[in-house]
Amino acid sequence: MKLNLGQPAWREALPPTRSVSSDAPVSACAFSNDGALVAFALGDGSVRLLPADPKAAATDATPPVHGGAVLSLVSDPAGAGFVSGGDDGRILRIALDGTATELANFKGKWVDRMVAHKANEAIAAAVGRNAVVFKDDRMHEVGPHPSTVADLDFSKDGGRIATAHYDGATVWSLANITAPPRRFAWRGSHVALRWSTDGKFIATGTQENDIHVWRMAQATDMRMQGYPAKVKSLSWTADARFLYTSAQPVFTAWSFSGKGPEGKPPLQFGEEGAGLLAVVAAHPAAEFVAGGYDSGELQLGDIKTRRSVVLKMADGSAITCLAWSPDGFRLAVGNDSGALLVIDLRR
Repeated sequence: MKLNLGQPAWREALPPTRSVSSDAPVSACAFSNDGALVAFALGDGSVRLLPADPKAAATDATPPVHGGAVLSLVSDPAGAGFVSGGDDGRILRIALDGTATELANFKGKWVDRMVAHKANEAIAAAVGRNAVVFKDDRMHEVGPHPSTVADLDFSKDGGRIATAHYDGATVWSLANITAPPRRFAWRGSHVALRWSTDGKFIATGTQENDIHVWRMAQATDMRMQGYPAKVKSLSWTADARFLYTSAQPVFTAWSFSGKGPEGKPPLQFGEEGAGLLAVVAAHPAAEFVAGGYDSGELQLGDIKTRRSVVLKMADGSAITCLAWSPDGFRLAVGNDSGALLVIDLRR
């Protein structure tokens, strides 16, 4: 991806952006596998689909598909549409025309976390104290865990799934779902989890305003402190050299090159934003990172040059989701007041 944050155009004019308003907050967003459509999960129970090309005509709003708020959303790894989860306990497959097919119904439970593995064509969702995995038209359930599953992620090859919960993380093998899981203990509530893109580390954000990282091979761990708030968003770079974290006023990246970050300060760069970063999303291939603030500000950072530019000014409504297109040239953004943005970064 060719983008120089030092170009005058990036400092004098914002990139082309599709902006659509909705009447409900946005909880999640995702691009279709071909990058042509963007889906936004809304608090009124609907999933809004928009063309990714800002020049294309916007589609009309669709009726609600969930009986409450849509809490989670991913691109369907086994198809052309999306999969959503809601506070009505339903998991739905959303076609490109907006029609919905129910995959499962966990009445009385929330489905507020969901991940997909494209190569493995698998989807996993957090449902109360359990996690459910959909693969090859079958559903597998793992758990129960010590508490509600707060987050989850697939391993690099899609053969395992890690869950975050109270007192640590748990790793399950999908090849032998009945086998005892591997447990990684650390006291406290773990609220976010991401498996590194090289498969060597699992990182969690905790209720105690820090992050915890386990080395998978040695089962050793490390703790990084000094955050002013809970770290609810984690994102690894494509090469797994850096882990980006939220809850700081500037981009904060922990280096996992060499012996790792333990005992060393993180790399911090970019313009200090209004408020704290609420969501971070590393680029799928290049050395860029998008960061959305609790104030509504949006920045794009370049770890190579240690610079950042503002793509959206603060408006008082927190950024709630970020998603990169498969080719890395477009960025989807949603916020707490219902703004749906698709930003074109090709120029």
